[in-house]
Amino acid sequence: MADIKADIEAVASVDAVASILEVVCRTTGMGFAAVARVTDDKWVACAVRDEIQFGLEPGGELTLETTICHEIRQNQRGVVIDHVSEDETWASHHTPAMYGFQSYISMPIKLKSGEFFGTLCAIDPKPAHLNTPETVNMFKLFADLIAFHLDAIKDVAVSEFNLREEQKTAQLREEFIAILGHDLRNPVGAVLNVAQLLLRMPLDERMKRLANILQDSSYRMKGLIENLLDFARGRLGEGIQLNRSEEPLDAILKQVIDELAIIWPDREIQTTINFTAPVSGDGKRIAQLLSNLLGNALTHGSQNTPVIVEVNNIDDELVLCVINHGSPIPQKVMERLFQPFSRDEVKPNQQGLGLGLYIASQIANAHGGSLEVVSNNEETRFTFRMPATAAVNE
Repeated sequence: MADIKADIEAVASVDAVASILEVVCRTTGMGFAAVARVTDDKWVACAVRDEIQFGLEPGGELTLETTICHEIRQNQRGVVIDHVSEDETWASHHTPAMYGFQSYISMPIKLKSGEFFGTLCAIDPKPAHLNTPETVNMFKLFADLIAFHLDAIKDVAVSEFNLREEQKTAQLREEFIAILGHDLRNPVGAVLNVAQLLLRMPLDERMKRLANILQDSSYRMKGLIENLLDFARGRLGEGIQLNRSEEPLDAILKQVIDELAIIWPDREIQTTINFTAPVSGDGKRIAQLLSNLLGNALTHGSQNTPVIVEVNNIDDELVLCVINHGSPIPQKVMERLFQPFSRDEVKPNQQGLGLGLYIASQIANAHGGSLEVVSNNEETRFTFRMPATAAVNE
């Protein structure tokens, strides 16, 4: 019964239904018109125009087997009767005699799924001239129009439900990420400290190699956790937070390059850093951006060619480029490269969360700058640009 109630409410919400029923009565001269919900065991009026005191209101029911709509549901075809007493097919039918009508017309309302919803019907105790192409086509058109509105209501309801579920899932996921990232940061920091402490001690080659592995893995986990936390903050409303100053960037950027050089000892990183004036920005965030771009280049670039880092302060603009050689980024990947959790097919030992480039783009945006990429058979070049001194509204 809950579904029937929802169907009645759906029909009632369609503003055009009242006008349709009025046009039906005025055009045909019939005194009663209705939109009926017809199931395999019920006939229920959803909307009614009653000028002959037939006695039905929205929600009113008729015994299904006593209605012609029951037969329409079975054969999916409309019924038109001009004058019951003169119609050989219907003169002896129990329904006209039970309800006292002489004229009758009813057309099926079928949803786009193929489901039979019900009928648009009209009756009158007097005969009427109904069986004309104009009247039949009008009823078919109105029945299709009602079906269209019902389908639209259903589609909107499904979309709203799916959106709410997706929002709930996204909220839970992002809260989980934030909690997980926060809880992991301290133990990972402890592991990194232990690795660095071990490397200051006299160790044999095997232990030194193990300590280096521990340090490298800790650096990687630390970066992943920071990206997770930044992603969660951005999605939960805080966004990328900046702590601007005019601190020298040379040292902090070189530290990032040195750390990644330790993690990738077999790769060459060629570096050019040239600052002609102080830069107003968040040094740690710019370092994080460089770390994400350089890590991406080392992971996906050719193993046999150097990765190039160029940082320049030109015409009151900071320009930071990271360049690697190798296969170009496929076009389908380029289209979603800066979206969260966006990853190309990765090779062994190249797995990641797909957040690095997204976080880098958010850092660029927070600085009032841009992050662009050009990728072809010669090179893949990521370029970060930002105003070096201009004030940015945060």
